[in-house]
Amino acid sequence: MVLLVGLNTDRTAGQRSDLSRIKAWWRTLGGDGFVVLPPPTRGRYTQSDGHEDAAEMFATRGIATDTSFAYWHWQSHDAFARSGELQGALYLHWGGDHATVATGLGEGPPGYRIVNNGPQGAFQLDKVTATDADGLPAPEDTAGVRQFLSRIDEPRRRTARSTEYDPLAPAEERWLHDRLSGPLDLDTAGRFTAPLEHRQALTPDETARLLSAWRETYAGRLTAWPGWRSVLPTLLRQEHPEAWEVAAELGAEAAYALAAHPSPRSLELLRTWALTGDDGAVRGWFRAHHALREPDPVRAAAALSQELTAHAAPETAQTGLLRALREAVTDEPDTRRSAADAFSPLLLATIRFATDDRLPRPLRVAAAKAAADTADRVREAAGRLPDTAETADALAAVERYETVRDDLLAGTGPDLTGYEGGLGDIYHRYRTSPADARWLHDRLADPATGVQGIAFCLELLYAHGKATEADLVALLPRWKKELTKQYRTTYTEWRHPLVTLTCLALDLEHPAAADLLAWWSKPKPLWKSPVRLLTHLGAPDEEKAAELWEFVVSGGHDTGHLMTWVLLRARLDGTHPLHVAEKLIAKQGTRDYVLHRVLIGVADPAQPLWHYAIDPRSHSWWQRAQEVADDPRLSDAARAIGMKAAREHHITRYPEQVRPPLTEGEVNAARAWLEARADRTAAD
Repeated sequence: MVLLVGLNTDRTAGQRSDLSRIKAWWRTLGGDGFVVLPPPTRGRYTQSDGHEDAAEMFATRGIATDTSFAYWHWQSHDAFARSGELQGALYLHWGGDHATVATGLGEGPPGYRIVNNGPQGAFQLDKVTATDADGLPAPEDTAGVRQFLSRIDEPRRRTARSTEYDPLAPAEERWLHDRLSGPLDLDTAGRFTAPLEHRQALTPDETARLLSAWRETYAGRLTAWPGWRSVLPTLLRQEHPEAWEVAAELGAEAAYALAAHPSPRSLELLRTWALTGDDGAVRGWFRAHHALREPDPVRAAAALSQELTAHAAPETAQTGLLRALREAVTDEPDTRRSAADAFSPLLLATIRFATDDRLPRPLRVAAAKAAADTADRVREAAGRLPDTAETADALAAVERYETVRDDLLAGTGPDLTGYEGGLGDIYHRYRTSPADARWLHDRLADPATGVQGIAFCLELLYAHGKATEADLVALLPRWKKELTKQYRTTYTEWRHPLVTLTCLALDLEHPAAADLLAWWSKPKPLWKSPVRLLTHLGAPDEEKAAELWEFVVSGGHDTGHLMTWVLLRARLDGTHPLHVAEKLIAKQGTRDYVLHRVLIGVADPAQPLWHYAIDPRSHSWWQRAQEVADDPRLSDAARAIGMKAAREHHITRYPEQVRPPLTEGEVNAARAWLEARADRTAAD
């Protein structure tokens, strides 16, 4: 049994806890072609961790690799309170065949139920609860109340600009108002406030009482109470005298509410926040400006874009403004015609804005970046439609975009502060053309670039052999204060930036290498211990290779160690890393699931993929799998590994999950590639 620290897994108020019951049921599962992983520890934090744990369990226990499996990870485990009480639906993730997993899980343990969300989703396990004739739970039934609130707060319709909810039944509304009568407990009141506010049903008396309790309990930290997102819109709608004072104290997080209630006062507050680059404030500023001052959305966006540039707002502010403009234009009635819908109005609008001379260049550049994965999809959609004026216009828009695209995109790059996975999605585009390299160098020299951006840019430059002493010198003043912090990179294509910086310093024989190595040799902080050996890729020698190999065969948790050894060995031997990895196939001391990922990850040594698992939704991993499968220099065993990874990639199985989105032509080409190698698939 896996012990879960800090959780009472056995008893709650003299009875077995939900966690204890669920774990007891979980241990009974498994059978022909289906297994379950043990309950998680903090080491299984994501779905990638779950799939890696499954591969390791299969290898250790000799389980067939095509066995279906189910598990939950530590983020899902938040469904349990410290007492072991189930306080939200437990998401059960899976791998393999969906039908086999559904059969293996069954209906759930007694007193609970499993919801099957289909092949594209996770299963959900929750309690079975009771309701009265009106479908209402008993107020003291915490699970029933939670499920009721979840049901009534599910939107009927959601767009980028608005959300609609079904009306409440009279009994439901009375039930909610009753929960807000009497003394207020803010920790629970917010749950009942939201569904009422979504129907504009909070009364002035309820609003006043909530405001008073909120300001008293959370003085100086108003955003700490989650319920404020329901109370502020009510204050604005009811024109409460304290609304503006509260909004100013909340800051840019209140932008969405102010945009929904435009006024000269809200416009000024939104402008102030927008000039700092806050995305929500930029979009709210546009909506308020569009509603109050400029009915033409393109002219409104042009004016705000110029103001953002004049005040040197962050580049990301233009991206937020573009999103707001697209939302406004695609809500216009004249863009809702059937032919345009086939292209998606949003996609077509993005392409058109990139060449719209009414817009300032920064906004057109933002549109060109957003359209990078759009043009082929629009052209493909147009080809499936009748030859009409609208399809001709769409194709002409694509042609205009492709004419100016390279000029607009020269010397630009992604938002380095955004979602880490979004950067991974576009990692395959960077082959460091001169314009790319200049942009990457400039970002490293910019003190405003954060740790994630440094990691992304430095890894690309170093892997391509483009990193310079100037890059090292630019980062040296920052390494002790900023780069010595823990930065989890195990689901990305780049390493911790201090690892890469150390490798660069060693390769350049820079004096700073000694200070960096001295820091790595100290016992603290503890986070660096698992990744210290990755610095051996810099200025490699046989001693470093031996130390790395000793760790690889020790069975320790691999966070890039085998890949580092393969790349290091290739540098020492002057050979392609594929041939180094190939020699390890079936060699004792290596684990197949790690070696297979490394073999594919080093297919392009100028840009190795450091992700600790083969990502089936990634363009990069698909391309590398193809390269390995088709490389005539490799053994049949090595090519079979590439073929297996290609077969399991989502590009043909779940193409809608691949990012950036695919065209139908790309999916068809992938299917044709696999079909042409069907004989090899059968042989495997």
